[in-house]
Amino acid sequence: MPPKSALKSRLTPSKPSPPSAPLPPFKLAPSALAPFTTTLPRGPVYLTHLDPRPAPFKRNLFLVPCALNLAVIGLFVWRVWYILPYYLLLLESLLGTENETTLRAVEMEYGELVRAVVRRAATFALDFLLGVFVWPWPYEFIFGGRSGRGSPLGWRWVVGFRQREVYVRRSREGWDRALRGGKDGKGEVDLFDAQSGQAREARETVLGKVRAGTAPQLIQAKTGYLMQDGDWDLDWQAMVDATWLVDKKEVAVEAFTNVMLLHHERFGWVTVELGHGPQAEQETRRMQVLAFREALGAIGKEDLFFRWVEMIQVETTQPGGFTEERQVAAAQKIRDMFKSNGVDFDELWRETVGTDGLAGMPS
Repeated sequence: MPPKSALKSRLTPSKPSPPSAPLPPFKLAPSALAPFTTTLPRGPVYLTHLDPRPAPFKRNLFLVPCALNLAVIGLFVWRVWYILPYYLLLLESLLGTENETTLRAVEMEYGELVRAVVRRAATFALDFLLGVFVWPWPYEFIFGGRSGRGSPLGWRWVVGFRQREVYVRRSREGWDRALRGGKDGKGEVDLFDAQSGQAREARETVLGKVRAGTAPQLIQAKTGYLMQDGDWDLDWQAMVDATWLVDKKEVAVEAFTNVMLLHHERFGWVTVELGHGPQAEQETRRMQVLAFREALGAIGKEDLFFRWVEMIQVETTQPGGFTEERQVAAAQKIRDMFKSNGVDFDELWRETVGTDGLAGMPS
């Protein structure tokens, strides 16, 4: 008869091991974006894209909120100048000094007293609404909101107006609570737990919001400045950081084309295949090649990238087409070329891109 401990271990179901990689369609974020992801807080989900609209158009568009906020500031300056003496008189009357704002109810007609009370209540209500609901507009425009992630004016002051601009959106707190333990936000949920229904719901939430926020018709119809909605806020500080990295040539501007980023405790920063239309695979390939070029440049071997591209162009233009046999032979030539320069092609590609080959192409 087997020991009780052995029998118990056979009867007790083993706990499934956690996945070794993010579940599809999620994947590890390209290392080309590492300088950018180190600047981001880890809680929200992020979307990045490029706005190629002309700089004069963006300048004219930005003048509209500038004019609106200047008008609001002017209104507040006038209102303070106009109403401050009145409130000072009210304060004096409250402290016992009689003046024209003092009301003697026993000496006033009922209708006159009601009109005076209603007039003062309306004045208080108007100033309360202006202070609570209208004043935050110029304040957030100039100094930023509660997130502490910069302001529109600060972003434009640093970045200016460019032909191609990087826009970064951050998930509004609410729906992204699904990543931190469901609707009530309590506890933790492993987004890539294949056995958990709660994790599956969280993944569906993320994918649904991300695909709605990156729909080609939305990005083509709106300039980046107008893409705030109930699910996404513009992250002004992230846009400043991204532009700064582009200017320093630490990250290529193309690396920010239609990217989703979120942080997972086990895998680090991950992204997702957005899969919008027939050009999605081509865009993925472009991003993979770009990431590989960035990796070669980081180790001082960028010349290998151009030699690699040239070799592929030569092989693909040979008579008879780029057959499977020629693909194998070309791959070996490429590996040999990289190896002779002290670079392991396959290892560097996997570390940089996270796959074994170009999207939609044989490894």
